[in-house]
Amino acid sequence: MVNYEAPWIEKYRPTVLNDVVGNEEAVERLKVFARQGNIPNLIISGPPGTGKTTSILCLAREMLGSAFGNAVLELNASNDRGIDVIRNKVKMFAQQRVTLPAGKQKIVILDEADSMTDGAQQALRRTMEIYSKTTRFAFACNQSDKIIEPIQSRCAIIRFTHLSKAHILARLLTVCRTENVNYVDDGLEALVFTAQGDMRNARFYLTIALNNLQSCVAGFQFVNSENVFKICDEPHPLVVKDMLDHCSRADQPEAHKVINHLWTLGYSAEDIIGTIYRVCKSHSLPAALKISFLKVGDKLFVLHKLEIGLTHMRAAQGRGSLLQLSALVARLCRCALPAYQKANLEV
Repeated sequence: MVNYEAPWIEKYRPTVLNDVVGNEEAVERLKVFARQGNIPNLIISGPPGTGKTTSILCLAREMLGSAFGNAVLELNASNDRGIDVIRNKVKMFAQQRVTLPAGKQKIVILDEADSMTDGAQQALRRTMEIYSKTTRFAFACNQSDKIIEPIQSRCAIIRFTHLSKAHILARLLTVCRTENVNYVDDGLEALVFTAQGDMRNARFYLTIALNNLQSCVAGFQFVNSENVFKICDEPHPLVVKDMLDHCSRADQPEAHKVINHLWTLGYSAEDIIGTIYRVCKSHSLPAALKISFLKVGDKLFVLHKLEIGLTHMRAAQGRGSLLQLSALVARLCRCALPAYQKANLEV
């Protein structure tokens, strides 16, 4: 008989607010609502994967207790985004009679609420007014400004931010100890690095980190950086750091050798550029070059990221070739030339 194991992202999903990682101030406000036993309509906005919907569910469990199953309606507004859903599912749920403790209300949770059409939001506004005594509405969204003003004015708005590396590491350590995972520190650091996803700021930090951790344990039974990068199939950051070191010395031939090697290994242009970007952000530059960079007010470092960003855009548009990567290396090497730095200093 095959032993199926639940995904760790679900197995270790918080069920109470005390277990939610990060966003301490926002979570503390939710705890106050739970202690008071009464919540307003809520809008929780922030990047994906930071625990918005999970926090709302934790709050609902603490508020409703054993009545949670009958008194909560959860909808993903990106799928159920039309006016018919509001008129049928939401309105019918709001009309239902549910036996609840005194002072408690039913809760409608709308995930990805910024995907709802304007017509659906207008219909929802009226529903919120009619059933305000018996039903509360909680919206989870990436951008609160896409929620119409009449709904915003009826809600308390709470904003979530990205999880820090420290929060992710703490959660990974908890899971590793619970699951008796064999690991070394560089393996956990690699998991945090790969969890940073693409070049956008909306990253599924913890979700990706836990998924990669489980995959690494299933495949190798040991978590180190080498195994993590094999599982994730991403360019190793130390190799990319080596390339950036050559670029910082304007050593174009050696930098080209590294980029050609990565291309030969079969990595896509977007993966290579994304890793270059992330390594570049945290790269420790040689002292002399760092002083030179500081003299131009960090313009050169910003230019590095700008050049990488432009190349990533071209790759995303379908022009991800070795030629683009070679051109990027040439431009980064040019940035390190004394004459180029002097020109930037004068600007």
